[in-house]
Amino acid sequence: MADIPLIRDFDAGAVFAFRDRRPIRVEEFLAEARWLAGLIPDRQYVVNLCSDRYRFAAGLVAALLRRQVSLLPPNSTDDFLNRLSLDYPGAYCLGDGAAQTSQLETFRYPQPTGEAASTASPPHIPEEQVAAISFTSGSTGRPRPHPKSWGALARSGQAGCERLCLGAYRNMSVLGTIPHQHMYGLEATILMVMQGGLRMHCGRPFFSADICSELEALPRPRGLVTTPVHLRMLLAEANDPPKADFLLCATAPLSPQLAAEAETGFGAPLYEIYGCTEAGQVATRRPAESHQWRPLPGVAFFENEEGTWVKGGHIEKEVLLGDVIELCGRNEFLLHGRTADLINIAGKRTSLAHLNFHLNSIEGVRDGTFVMPEEDDGTVTRLTAFVVAPGVASETIMTALRQRIDAAFLPRPLCFVESLPRNETGKLPRMALDDLVARLAAKAG
Repeated sequence: MADIPLIRDFDAGAVFAFRDRRPIRVEEFLAEARWLAGLIPDRQYVVNLCSDRYRFAAGLVAALLRRQVSLLPPNSTDDFLNRLSLDYPGAYCLGDGAAQTSQLETFRYPQPTGEAASTASPPHIPEEQVAAISFTSGSTGRPRPHPKSWGALARSGQAGCERLCLGAYRNMSVLGTIPHQHMYGLEATILMVMQGGLRMHCGRPFFSADICSELEALPRPRGLVTTPVHLRMLLAEANDPPKADFLLCATAPLSPQLAAEAETGFGAPLYEIYGCTEAGQVATRRPAESHQWRPLPGVAFFENEEGTWVKGGHIEKEVLLGDVIELCGRNEFLLHGRTADLINIAGKRTSLAHLNFHLNSIEGVRDGTFVMPEEDDGTVTRLTAFVVAPGVASETIMTALRQRIDAAFLPRPLCFVESLPRNETGKLPRMALDDLVARLAAKAG
């Protein structure tokens, strides 16, 4: 087994991150991570809840140096943290000022002493060392744990950089609107930075004005890593988005119309990542140019009677994917939505992903989703749709849907809401949707 360096492709004195628009050199980052490693409690598991992206990365490295496993929860609710305390005895929380938990002993990220930065070469970590345990989002049920070795994480970062040709954006500054505890955020804003010689933005701005302001302040080349929900909000609220050099999106299928609008608005190519917690990122596409996906270097897809599997590259063991996939030769495939999302009404079949795609493609719709309520006997006879579309009439949306989907799948009812209960990654957990449907039924009753 080989040892893999914590960081790659950084020149001496290179900028590693920007905090409050001040550059932080790579030597400062490594020195701070080593300093932190000498302070954290001597435990087997750490729940890294640092909201500052740079401190999260330093905490991840410090844990690796102490051979601790970072637990990456899909949320920081008391219920889930209490579950972690039971499943991983002795686990503690590493948090900065924004971390709030009463379920675990918390070690507060200390204020650095400001001592001279180390000039030592980056440390190497055994590739087989378990680095993190990531948990599924819970969008299809209870979150499930998936251990990741340092070798798998590092190779994932390298493969992402290679497939997205990030070598052409040397020293690119990366701003993310997504949480770094999620696999997409971890890979795209932490691992690809560390393994690709990129520059990290320490914050996670939420509002459109803040995202635009922070992106504008970064030196070029600069990239934005985000979700369809944030991207749609940015394009609706920002009259003149700052120019970028690279856009990356994930967590939900992106319509070609929105992708093209984003490329025009930001003046940059937009790419999508497809992946899952179990395997990590596995494929990319540029939706403005093609519906087809291409696997990351070393990754291969195959089919059997159980479904579509992915293996190779940074994936440590074969993973059965929860999506309906149509293989188009060895190096391309089409994605048709979640296996659990397939529905059959009046003998006609489709997927919720297909319906959501068309709903969100309607002009004036800022966000929307179809929901499949079950009847008492377990059958499905009608669909419900929730939509965020200020100023748009119900009949306008229904007329547009009739032109796009079969009448059997038209929502009955179509419900207007101020917002959908999306989590930090832009996904809609099944429990939140069930609660929305229950509140609708109670109101109707």
